[in-house]
Amino acid sequence: MNELASNPAPAVGLVSLGCAKNLVDAEIMLGALLGAGMSITNDPARADVLIINTCSFIDAAQEESVDTILEYAAQRDRLRPAQGLIVSGCLPQRHREELPRLLPEVDVFMGVDQVAQVAELVQQALRHRAAQLATTPRRANRQQLLARLAELGAGEPAEARAEIRQPAEDRHGRRPPTRVTLAPPPPAVQVHLRPRYIPDYATPRFRLTPRHFAYVKIAEGCNHPCSFCIIPRLRGSYRSRPLEDVVQEARQLVAEGCRELNLISQDTTYYGRDWRRAATAAAAETPDLCALLRALNALEGDFWIRLLYTHPAHWTEELIQTIADCPKVARYADMPLQHIHEVMLERMRRETSRAYIEDLLARIRAGIPGIALRTTFIVGFPGETEARFAALVDFVRKVRFERLGVFAYSREAGTRAAQMRGQVPAAERQRRRELLMAAQHEVAREVAAGFVGRTLRVLVEGEATARQLQAARVDSWEHGLLREADAGARRLRGRYAVARGEADAPDIDGRVYIRGGPLPPGEFATVRIVGHTDYDLMAELEGGNARHESAQ
Repeated sequence: MNELASNPAPAVGLVSLGCAKNLVDAEIMLGALLGAGMSITNDPARADVLIINTCSFIDAAQEESVDTILEYAAQRDRLRPAQGLIVSGCLPQRHREELPRLLPEVDVFMGVDQVAQVAELVQQALRHRAAQLATTPRRANRQQLLARLAELGAGEPAEARAEIRQPAEDRHGRRPPTRVTLAPPPPAVQVHLRPRYIPDYATPRFRLTPRHFAYVKIAEGCNHPCSFCIIPRLRGSYRSRPLEDVVQEARQLVAEGCRELNLISQDTTYYGRDWRRAATAAAAETPDLCALLRALNALEGDFWIRLLYTHPAHWTEELIQTIADCPKVARYADMPLQHIHEVMLERMRRETSRAYIEDLLARIRAGIPGIALRTTFIVGFPGETEARFAALVDFVRKVRFERLGVFAYSREAGTRAAQMRGQVPAAERQRRRELLMAAQHEVAREVAAGFVGRTLRVLVEGEATARQLQAARVDSWEHGLLREADAGARRLRGRYAVARGEADAPDIDGRVYIRGGPLPPGEFATVRIVGHTDYDLMAELEGGNARHESAQ
């Protein structure tokens, strides 16, 4: 306890896994810690308390979260035994009852509602760790832990989870003597069954993104009934932030030099609809996404507004017209469709049909010329026959999405889909993913070739590193930097700047590599496209100088 007493303002480290929505939660936690007078360290080995912000959306994310927790717990044992360990986010939200037994290394489990109260939990973690060191600590077994998490939610009786084994008797009928040890104290659990928290402008926040772009969470939770998804269980019902509160945050970000506002929630197109469901006479007056986009577009400054995580069921003619009317809204829309076959859409409970989707995509492209459409699909979903998969492949080739990702179906315990007949073997799911990405690969090269000769406005990220330039043959078909189909293709040489166009969201889409430089990071520039790889573009400085557009 002496170390705790001599360190009233502990240093805290944080590792955040998962999506941009999780990243915003991490930024809020860091803001709360700094507001409480605590310091932040980028070196986990130097932290008095380490927070691991987890993802549990699919099995692969859950496994990554578990491995990260065990890795840092082992590092603590070697380097800093008194370090407190907190696990936050979706994993404890999903398994709040089981995790304290399965992960005895953890001092505090916290849910998504507690992000603003994290400073109190840091002190609690230090106290728990100090008490735990005076006992015989237990260790988690990775294989047993992952197997148990995979079983949870499948309707197993509670009695089976708490089996108690008595010591065996010897051949004389005697039990072995009881060894007296101090049992470690149970970890603290601060997780609400049904989250309700939503941040506001007054919530302290320490941004983890570069200065020139930010994620703006406009809502939390989800009301959709998708049969493959557990997000409503993890994040609660949909709840929108007040429009003026979002605008106030955006205004401050732009004043700080932000040039791209990425609007995020579980479904940005649902924004404001939760108020309409609760309202009566005033329902027509409640703001929606169109009102929010117009309010953000009216802010002074030179910046992009990017729309992420939209649901096809909630696109309207008004939304299409609003994007077309607002020059600051990037000509880009992220709209996960998940499938196109009627039977699969029904089994997934996507609230759409093939005819509706095809009509919507045609109306969006007609109403917003030059828009880049990003989507994702799930292959190998229960009931997906070869014919239904073939229909999806044909659809991708026909529609020619500018950006596309594919997920092999993940069978999640506790979802409707997990209980469905017609489960597709894992190897076949992966095979179908590769086939669909191969079809998109052909489309993507043709889309990239269509940019050659055009002049683009781009947002400069900075100078390309040697490692980035050496990645010119990265074969990831969803992410990465430069990709070359020809194994013998030349690598980029010389000095390049890395930038993104309107068609490229941070982290998930392609890049524009500009020969020459340097160009100021975090500012706009106009360049000419002179070449392409599978998913990325190469540009050059016109007349030896790119037209640099400083924000006014």
